[in-house]
Amino acid sequence: MTQNDTRPRTDAPARLHPLDNPARSSLTGPHAHFAENRGRVLRYPVDVSPWIALPDAPDAQDWVDLAALAGPGGSVALAALQAPPPRDWEIVFRGAGVQLVDAAVDAAPDPEAVPLGPRDVPEMLDLVARTRPGPFLPRTVELGTYLGIRRGGALVAMAGERLHPPGWTEISGVCTDESVRGQGLASRLVLAVAHGIRERGETPFLHASASNTGAIRLYESLGFRLRRRTEFLSALVPARFPSAHGT
Repeated sequence: MTQNDTRPRTDAPARLHPLDNPARSSLTGPHAHFAENRGRVLRYPVDVSPWIALPDAPDAQDWVDLAALAGPGGSVALAALQAPPPRDWEIVFRGAGVQLVDAAVDAAPDPEAVPLGPRDVPEMLDLVARTRPGPFLPRTVELGTYLGIRRGGALVAMAGERLHPPGWTEISGVCTDESVRGQGLASRLVLAVAHGIRERGETPFLHASASNTGAIRLYESLGFRLRRRTEFLSALVPARFPSAHGT
């Protein structure tokens, strides 16, 4: 899918912080080995993560390239956009979010947490389907360390790593089965994942829906603080779109 692009990379010099466009920072940094691209548009493999990484200031050709990557009628997941999609793209979801960063997290390993890997994916997908913490796909586990807690042999809680801008790692996939909620398992796993991130000399961060005030209060109580507000958006590629580079 790779396509050469000779346009000036005008977005790079203006980048103020790797968390301002974290998917792009990840796919041009520690997660570069996952990157699929067309022109300046980057994405993860579709079974790893839904996030698309546009340049900071996408132009018309970037949207053409994104349409070519996703295909006619394809759904794309976008975040941290500085400008809305073109008018002929149908927005099917728009949600306010927050980005929180480690300010004084008391990170610590957890004796009950166990590493999760590819063999655990069916159980992880089942837990995600029941709890809906956000996108988690068959190969999401490859993005970083995932930890879980089992009770009676069954996976009842998990948390792990997703986006990986240079010097930072996102904590994601935080979920707890209804049968064990209220026992502090999510907090323990967040602190354990944060400990592993800190051990690498990196800083934990995370995202949450702005409407999920309970989760935000929990993360703030653990020592995270609000860095910025953002927006999550899902849009459909038009059924018909211009071909790449006007051809």
